[in-house]
Amino acid sequence: MTDLLVAIGLVLVIEGLAYAAFPNAIRRMLAMVEQTPDASLRMGGLVAAVTGLVIVWLVRS
Repeated sequence: MTDLLVAIGLVLVIEGLAYAAFPNAIRRMLAMVEQTPDASLRMGGLVAAVTGLVIVWLVRS
């Protein structure tokens, strides 16, 4: 459970830094996301989830 909380904290730090450092780029990116088809977003999310899982598995092994 501790690792999960640390991971969530790190995600918040990284996202917070991105929003603080590049607010205009984030706005443009979010506008592009609105235009992206659902299937592409789903595939991108699945690829990101699997990649994250592989990274965690490799680090923990």
